[in-house]
Amino acid sequence: MKLLGEHPLVAYTILAAKKAGIFTDIILSSDNETYAAIARYYGANVPFLRPPEFATSTSPDIEWVSYTLRRLAKEGNQFDCFSILRPTSPFRTSETIRRAWRQFLENTQFDSLRAVEKCSQHPGKMWVLTDSGMKPLLEQPKEGPPFHSQQFAALPTIYVQNASLEIAWSRVALEENSISGKKLFPFFTDELEGTDLNNESDWGKVTALVEKDLSILPEIDCPPFTNQDKY
Repeated sequence: MKLLGEHPLVAYTILAAKKAGIFTDIILSSDNETYAAIARYYGANVPFLRPPEFATSTSPDIEWVSYTLRRLAKEGNQFDCFSILRPTSPFRTSETIRRAWRQFLENTQFDSLRAVEKCSQHPGKMWVLTDSGMKPLLEQPKEGPPFHSQQFAALPTIYVQNASLEIAWSRVALEENSISGKKLFPFFTDELEGTDLNNESDWGKVTALVEKDLSILPEIDCPPFTNQDKY
């Protein structure tokens, strides 16, 4: 709901999905009627609200994904595959989505495709607290200096997932109870595509970027949502 530029954050994801031109349906999953009203205004479908038990701060994605696919199927809407486009990634464009879709179709032996980027904080330098102090998160090399005592450039290249997008075959969710399955194909995001807003610090960085150049956001060709549009 928070405004980025003139529009609520979720609007940029919905418009990017619409302009990608690859989706049979664009569905918002939420337990909140205000979010639903905003989504409908910008062109998403909200056929039903998510049950509260699948909308807690610790609810795993597979719960609401499976529920949504099964309920849609009961209503006569079956889908071969699905994509998760989280509204916290406003710089994911329609071309980002089309590029991911092409790669997904070119690699059908995989269960899913997931956006990743090179990690900026290497897990080789991360620690787990114990009763006696702390220990490295990763198993360390048997020879030579440990990861935590090496320069970043000398460490193995590791990628971290971001919230830009995921695509998977529906059978993975319905038959394997997973949003990703066992065989995942990497989708490498470029520059701002993988930006994810998780806290106030992220929000401050993104709003500063947008204030300098509004064109980095997906284009929205309708007036901003207002409270009157809920009714």
